[in-house]
Amino acid sequence: MNKQPLLILSVCFILGIFLQDKLLLGETIIYMISAGCLLIFALYFLHSYFLHKAKAVLLGLLFFGAGMTLHFFNTFSSGNMSLPPNTTVFFKISKKLNSTEKNKKYEAIIQAGKENFNAVMYIPKTNKELDFNHYYKANAYLSKPKSPQYDFQFDYTGYLRRKNIEYQCYLSDEISAAGRVDLNLNEWFQQRRLFMLQKIDKTEMSPKTREFLKGIILADRTEMDAGMVQDFSKSGMVHFLAISGTHIVVIFGMFYFLLTRFSPLRFRKYAIISSIGFIWLFAVFIGFGNSVMRSCIMLTVYFIYVLLQRKPDLLHSLSLSAMIILVIDTQQLFDVGFQLSFLAVLGIFWLNQPLLKYFPRQDGYFKKLIYNTITISLSAQLATLPLVLYYFHQFSLVSVPANILIVPFSEILILFSFLMTALIGLDLDFELINSIYDGSMRILLSLIHWFAERGTLFFSNIAMNLTEVLSLFVIVYMLRPLLLKISFKNVFRLTVVVFIFFAVRTGFNIFENQKEEVLLHDFNKTKVLSVKKGNRACFWITGNSDKKNVSKFLATPYSSSRRVGNVEIKTFPQMTEKVVYNGRIYNLK
Repeated sequence: MNKQPLLILSVCFILGIFLQDKLLLGETIIYMISAGCLLIFALYFLHSYFLHKAKAVLLGLLFFGAGMTLHFFNTFSSGNMSLPPNTTVFFKISKKLNSTEKNKKYEAIIQAGKENFNAVMYIPKTNKELDFNHYYKANAYLSKPKSPQYDFQFDYTGYLRRKNIEYQCYLSDEISAAGRVDLNLNEWFQQRRLFMLQKIDKTEMSPKTREFLKGIILADRTEMDAGMVQDFSKSGMVHFLAISGTHIVVIFGMFYFLLTRFSPLRFRKYAIISSIGFIWLFAVFIGFGNSVMRSCIMLTVYFIYVLLQRKPDLLHSLSLSAMIILVIDTQQLFDVGFQLSFLAVLGIFWLNQPLLKYFPRQDGYFKKLIYNTITISLSAQLATLPLVLYYFHQFSLVSVPANILIVPFSEILILFSFLMTALIGLDLDFELINSIYDGSMRILLSLIHWFAERGTLFFSNIAMNLTEVLSLFVIVYMLRPLLLKISFKNVFRLTVVVFIFFAVRTGFNIFENQKEEVLLHDFNKTKVLSVKKGNRACFWITGNSDKKNVSKFLATPYSSSRRVGNVEIKTFPQMTEKVVYNGRIYNLK
């Protein structure tokens, strides 16, 4: 507790959130826990010898209980709300989401009868774009998303509930609109951002360049080409599209550089404060996305240490940032981006300096840039690899060289993109600058596509459970001692841990491959029958089923979950209504 008190207390707080999320303790018990926290808080200030020895334990219990209490009050409860499927709704949009093949998607605040609630709204792509300047009225079909049938399927219902959303709303008829005069500050900024996105769409740049510009600066990927997103994912560069720490640091650095060049040295403190203000203004403008909030809070906490003339400590800053974010919204803990962001920073803290020992002396800016890019990329990817495999079941070996090649130029790309956005926003059209930017981004996107096409280095359908994830984290943890000092003891320890991981993994593979399983899936108003024997699985579909989507949403996650190495998709003969397998009847209608 003496060395890293904030880290230990934040871990206690996080464990409290996890426990409450799993147990879902009731109101009475939570109030008892809250009373216990208040008692601990009072006892903490007593100075008896026994309490002095127990203060560290009491403080840990206090934060553990606080985590449970806050998560209880931050967990969505729908109450007894019941709505007819077909009804007239009044609504305003609160956020634009990624579009599907047929529909535009929004998060909206809806009034139906006497009920007010949040919902995900679907409107046909042929409809006019909705904005924040209007209230809308339309006939709608309301439905609650279904919980997944089986454990290998994505729990979309649980995902929405963490965002306080219980309903999906489908609009197909005409939508009437009425102007608003009551926009709050956040909605006003969101409308300005929407205007900026529309201005970018009207430029003469290529469609992919426009979408890239909207994604890298304005955090809008709602209309981005699916193939382009896949290229970034397969090349391990998807973080480049998210407004993350790199973007915020570059924008902070840009403002800080400009302010310090036009002000005396004694005002440097105010330059830092002003630059922090600018990044928060930028965060408001692009919609307070989760990754933006995390980056702004972490950078702000770091520079508060600087302003207070205290030596910045990465773990202190990281822990305090996590606490602030989770106090605001405990559900952030279950956001994949939150977990990967903090793990990446921890990985850099744990492995970056030991890795730098194996590179030549960094006696120049260029060498320092290249070597640090390599070690930081390796450190972050090694630390996040277990969770990447657990959540996405895929990994690309090209991600390391892709990041090493592209990340050193990220500052230039972000600054150039920021400049282009500013020029477009000011209605300044410089054809030469537009052509240079468009050509540069086309080269970048072609390079990323080339990396993504290296299929032999891309591995998918990688099975990974929590036990294996924990084993991988132990391996990452054991790398630091070995990198600091290559000795027989450290090599032996790491070898033992790696052997245990492969032994555990082999055991799970054998266990799953001995199973036989027959499942009947409800899929888009059709039935799909899957039969698993050992390491093979076959999905039987009816003639009107979408084979591509069956492969994407059923066969692929099933093979990852059940450790299936060979998957086939076959079609039933037409007019098949029932199937008999092992004496059991499966109705396909």
